[in-house]
Amino acid sequence: MQPANITAYIGLGSNVGDRGDNIRRAIESLGRTDGIEVVRTSRIAETKALGPPQRKYLNAVSQVVTSMPAEDLHAALTVIETKLGRQRSGKWGPRTMDLDLLLYGGMRIDTGGLVVPHPRMHLRSFVLDGLCQIDAALVHPVLGESMRELFGRLNGRNFAPDPESPRLVAVCGVMGVGKTTLAERLAKALGCRLVLESYEDNPFLPDVHMGRSESAMACQLHFLADRTAQLRAGSLAGGEAVVADYVFDKELVYAQLLLDQARLSLYRRVYRRMTTAVTRPVLLIYLFDSARNCLDRIRARGRPYERKIALRFLQRMGRLYGRLVDEWDKCPVMRVDARRFDCRGNAAVKRLAGQVRYYAAGC
Repeated sequence: MQPANITAYIGLGSNVGDRGDNIRRAIESLGRTDGIEVVRTSRIAETKALGPPQRKYLNAVSQVVTSMPAEDLHAALTVIETKLGRQRSGKWGPRTMDLDLLLYGGMRIDTGGLVVPHPRMHLRSFVLDGLCQIDAALVHPVLGESMRELFGRLNGRNFAPDPESPRLVAVCGVMGVGKTTLAERLAKALGCRLVLESYEDNPFLPDVHMGRSESAMACQLHFLADRTAQLRAGSLAGGEAVVADYVFDKELVYAQLLLDQARLSLYRRVYRRMTTAVTRPVLLIYLFDSARNCLDRIRARGRPYERKIALRFLQRMGRLYGRLVDEWDKCPVMRVDARRFDCRGNAAVKRLAGQVRYYAAGC
C-alpha cells in the first residue's frame, strides 16, 4: 500500500534558452501538479556541462512531498520536461529542462526504467551541494553516508567515469599507515585484482632510508618506471576492477621529500611525461593516522633499512599527502581514519567494499 506522503528530492537543470526562467517554470509546474507539494528549493548554481562542449547549466534541487508512487512521479517529471521544450537528443545533449528523481524517501528502486537513488548523484557536486543546502544530514539509502560527507568527497568537482576504462581504486597514505593490508582486504572482498608497489625490488631504497641521499634520484626513477609499467593503459583491461596499494601521484610526494631543487626540477619533467601513460583511478582512498602511530608500525615490522626513519620525516610526508588530497581533482576521494577503522575486521571492510563497489561501478 502506497504511504500517504513521501519526501522526495528532484534535480533540475537547464542549459538552453532562458535557463533561470526554465527552472522557475519547472518549479511552478511541480507545485501545480496534483500529488506534489514543493517544500523548498536550493540556490540556483551555474555548472560546467559534462560530456561534449556546450553551454553551462543552471542547476538546483527541490524537496517535495508527494502522494504519488515513484513511477508516477517519474512520469510526471517527464511530462513537465516535454511541456518545457525538452528535446531528447542523446545522453549528453543540451537540455531546455532536465528533471531527475534523486531520492524517494529512503527507498531503493530499480525497475529498469527508473533507478533510485539516482545512480550518479554521488558523483555530482552540484547535486550534493543543493541537497546539503536543504538537509546536509540526509543519508544516502545505499551508501549510508550523509550528503555532507558525500559532498566532501568530491572536492567541488563533478565526475563522469568512462565505463570502458579500468576501474582502478587506489589506496594512499603515509608509510606505515596500513595501505597494503587495507588494499589486500578490499581486493579480496571485491573479488578483483590486486596491484602492490614493488618496493622490495628497488635496489636503491635501503640506501635512501639509511640516509644516503646520492641514491635518491635513482630510487625515484626506479619506482617511476615500475609503477608506470604496472598502471599503463595496456597493463589494465578496460572495465577491469583493480585495487592498488598506492596512487601514482605519490611519486611527487616522495620526490619533494628526497630530492634537492635541481634534481626535483629534472624529475618533474620526467614525471610529467610518464603520468600521461598511466590509468587514472576512479576512486582514491586516503588512509590516515598520526605520524607517531605510523612510526610505531614501521618499527614493529622490523625492516633493518627503515630503522633511521624519523618522526619528522613522516610528519612532513603527512603534510604533503594532505595537500595532495585536498587539491585532488581526478576522482572522488574517501578519507579513512585508521584510528577508527579496523582494516582487519570483516564488518568494517565489507561496509567499505560496498561503498567502493558503488563508486567503481562494474566491480
